[in-house]
Formats: sequence, structure tokens, C-alpha cells
Amino acid sequence: MSESAGFVSSVDGPVIGVAEVRGLAMADMVEVGEERLLGEVVRLRGSLATVQVYEDTGGIRPGEPVYGSGGPISAALGPGIIGTIFDGLQRPLDVIEAATGPFIARGAHVAALDPERRWELRPTARPGERLAEGGTWGTVQESPLVEQRLPAPAGRVLAIEAGTHTIGDVVARLETPAGERALTMAQRWPVRRPRPYQRRLPPSVPLITGQRVIDTFFPIAKGGTAAIPGGFGTGKTITQHQLASWSDADVVVYIGCGERGNELTEVLIDFPRLTDPRSGRPLMERTVLVANTSNMPVAAREISIYTGITLAEYYRDMGYQVAVMADSTSRWAEALREVAGRLEELPAEEGFPAYLPSRLAEFYERAGRVTTLGGMEGSVTVIGAVSPPGGDFSEPVTQNTLRFVRCFWALDASLAAARHFPAINWMQSYSQYLDSVGDWWHQHVAPDWRRLRDRAMDLLQQEDRLLQIARLVGASALPDPQRLVLEMGRILREGFLQQNALHPVDTYSTPHKQVAMLRAMLAFYERAQAIVERGAPIATLHQLPALGELVRLKSDVPNENLGKIDEVAHELAQQMDELESEYV
Repeated sequence: MSESAGFVSSVDGPVIGVAEVRGLAMADMVEVGEERLLGEVVRLRGSLATVQVYEDTGGIRPGEPVYGSGGPISAALGPGIIGTIFDGLQRPLDVIEAATGPFIARGAHVAALDPERRWELRPTARPGERLAEGGTWGTVQESPLVEQRLPAPAGRVLAIEAGTHTIGDVVARLETPAGERALTMAQRWPVRRPRPYQRRLPPSVPLITGQRVIDTFFPIAKGGTAAIPGGFGTGKTITQHQLASWSDADVVVYIGCGERGNELTEVLIDFPRLTDPRSGRPLMERTVLVANTSNMPVAAREISIYTGITLAEYYRDMGYQVAVMADSTSRWAEALREVAGRLEELPAEEGFPAYLPSRLAEFYERAGRVTTLGGMEGSVTVIGAVSPPGGDFSEPVTQNTLRFVRCFWALDASLAAARHFPAINWMQSYSQYLDSVGDWWHQHVAPDWRRLRDRAMDLLQQEDRLLQIARLVGASALPDPQRLVLEMGRILREGFLQQNALHPVDTYSTPHKQVAMLRAMLAFYERAQAIVERGAPIATLHQLPALGELVRLKSDVPNENLGKIDEVAHELAQQMDELESEYV
């Protein structure tokens, strides 16, 4: 980037006008001014260009040079991504801190991947072997939990060198239709362009999160999409932390997009301390963090989303199941609105640009379970938090997001105020993956999972209707069968839906434990219904000693001791037998 591609003609916040443009193309990455601030071409009109700058433009003056790169903004892909905390432009924050101090200096140019670190390359192809597009030619143990499988272009291997190398060393040579090609362990990929794959597969395998309200009531499939909308204080971030910590994804990419600095600081401090429940290793050994706080330049929020999803697709192409947590897409949409306003684009609803729906679609459609070019199966699951002002789900970002996701976990401020977490409102939420993942639950967990889930959901819906009546006339005025429904709703809410993220046992429930708990609770209801019909007062059921144990199953029974659930259910059944005998 040594030759000038034009000169600054105007400055409007992050939007820079460039005159006397030479050699620039739409979406090209450029460097602006003497400090070489990173930006992207967003408009071309003759010899004039408009550049969106991803850093603070204070002090930039008309007449300063603009340098072209000859290509779009790209992510560096190779060993060294896992365990790193990047900013939205894929600059490692620890490297920036070492070079410029605790505050990110303007124009900080640091390598995304450490060019000096040496990695042990283990070839998986031999000279003379022909490789298909996307096939693996070598592996690198990037962390104790993640092995990088280096993708190759189509061609015949001429030479390959095992041993320790840096990411810039030429370690293999291929004969391709375009001629001989040298390979290193790293590559670059435009962040706005989805990575290719052979074919898309149906989302039929659930992403197990260990959160009962999600896995049992509103499941998400691997390769699926979900939105978590909620107002301030409803628990969006902690819900995503739980999903990142406990979901059975191989790799987690957490994108902190425009959130408050102190909130994202907690993520950066907590994640390196967390332990992966599956391996006992540090969770950061399978995690990538992209941090872009609200006090960073607003335009950088927009690119951070694409950087994160590109990193996720890279690991998907290795055959991994990847989960992307985007917190939050509302801040990203606000960045679009601000830049669109400075570009004087025609505003749509609430000032957002008219292309907001298409941008949201571009992001969520990069999720999916696929057969990769190399013939492996991988997936990218996208879970986006939405922060509607005042918790108003009718605002444009939430409504447009609903068009492109198949899972909706609506966070409720009233539930959060009542200390019911996760505050997912079971009456407003939905999942379109119930039929898709049903076969998996039937084959691997329990044949009656869907029946149990639908029965419990029906009782919760009945309870909701009865609560409205009870508020008018009082619960004591209802007949006992209806009061039993209210009691059963309480048991499901407090004993199943409510989950303590800080409790060592309750924080995670296996699918088998979830089904066993639900089966025990519904068995109680079926027996209680028969007893009430015989004339037993509802108060006698409240006095059963084992009823409290039923509600405490979530925290009293570890995942590895599910026989205890059967014991509690059996004890409760005996107590109900004695009660029923009194009303024969």
C-alpha cells in the first residue's frame, strides 16, 4: 500500500470522501491519511469514492493521501486463532496492548496471526497424491482441544515438508490447473463472502445446551439460527455465556458487538477462567473472542460481525460443529443506521436503512449444517442477541430478525424481576426445529420426549389462562381440578424451567436428566388428577412430604445419579397410594 489511490476531499465522522480515485474497486480495503487508518470503499461515482473508516477519524484533513490494497477486507485464517481475543478488524488485543498500551492507538497495524510462532505440521498427503478442492493436506494441533485441518486447492502434491514452521513458511507445493502453487499454513478470505461447501444438510441434530427450557421446550438444531431478544437486565448476556460454556459445540466464536465496555470486560476476564465441562481443559482452548465495545468507533461494529462468522466458517470447513454468539445485533444495526445517515441514504422505519433486512439475512443465512468441500460434515449455529429499546419486540431489528431465524427465545422483564432465570417466556417463545430434532431425541434419549414436552406445554398454557381468571376472582374460588393445574404449573416453572447458572448441579442438565425430571413431574399430575376426581382436597396434595423433593430434583440430583429421580418418583407414588386409599 505504498502508492496513493486518491486524496481525502471531505470528512464526516467515519465517512470519508475521496477524490482523484485511481485503481479502487467497490468493497476494497484502504488506508486513510498519514496514520493509515483502515477503511472500506462503500461507494464509487466516477473519480469520487466514499470510504467507511473503522477507526477514529479525528484530525484527518482534506488533502491527505488514501492508499489502496487491491482487495477486499479479509480475515487471516490459520493456526493461532483459537484462544485469541481480537477486535472487530481481527487485530489481537494483547498484541496491540504490548505495542501501544491499554488503549488502542489509531492506525495500529499488527498481524492477526503471530508470524514468529512455530507450529508442528503433520502432513496427511504424500508427494504424487491428488487432492480434491477442500481436501486436507496437513494438520496442526492448534490447542489441546482443536486440531486444525489445513484445506488444499485441487491439485497434485509435488512436495510437502513436515516439522515446525511459521505460518509464512512455504511448506508444500502443488501442481494445479493454473500452474504450480506454493502453500503456507495460512490463507486469507474476504469476510463478506461466504465460504463454499458441497451441499446443505437438513438441521436434524440438536445443539444440546444443558438449559432445560431450551433443549426440551424450544430446541435449536446444529446449523440453526436463534434470536434472544430482551430489554435491559433480562439476562441476554448470561444466557449466551451459558450457551457458550455448556453447548456441545466443538468451537465457540463469541462476538461482543457494541456492548458496554464493562460488560464485555467481564466476558474477557471470565472466559479464560472457565473450564470446558467436556474435557476439563480451559474453555479458551476451543473459543475465539471478537471484542468490539460501544466506545470503539461505530463503523467497526459492522465489520466485527462478518469477521466472526468468517472465522466460524473456517472451522466448519474442517468438520467442526461451531456455535456463534453475537451480542448484540441491535448495536450492529445501530451502526448501520448511523453510517447510512452520514451517507445520506434514504431512511426506512425508525431511521434504519432500507437494506437492514437484507443485511440481517446475509448474516443469518451463513449458518447451516453442510457437507464441506473436503467431504466432512460441519455446522455453524448462529445465536444472536437483540436489544430492543424498552423491551419493545415490535421494533424493526427484532421484527426483521424474526423473518430469518427459526428459534425465538423471548426474554421477559417480569420474569427477570421475579428472579426467574433464564427469563425465557414460554408463552412468547417458539422453535421450528421440534419436528427436525424429534428423531434424534427418539433414538438417543427417550421415545416419549415429544409427548412429554407437548403435555407439559399444554399444562403451562392452561395455567396461563387460569392465572388470568384467578387474578379476578382469586385462586381459592376455582374448582380443585383447576387449582391442580395451577399447582402443576408452579412445579414446572420452579422445578423445571427455572435454572440456576451459578449452582454446581443445576447449571447443566443432560438430556436424560431433563426427560427423567419431566416424566416424574407429569406422572405426579396424572395420579393427582385421579385423586382429586375422587374428592380429595387439593390441600392434601400440598402436604405430601415428597412433593418438595420433586421440585428440588434439579439441584439435588447430579447428572450421573439419575436413579435418584426414580426413587423420588417411587416414594411420591407410595404416598399418593396411601392418600388415594382414603378416598376409595
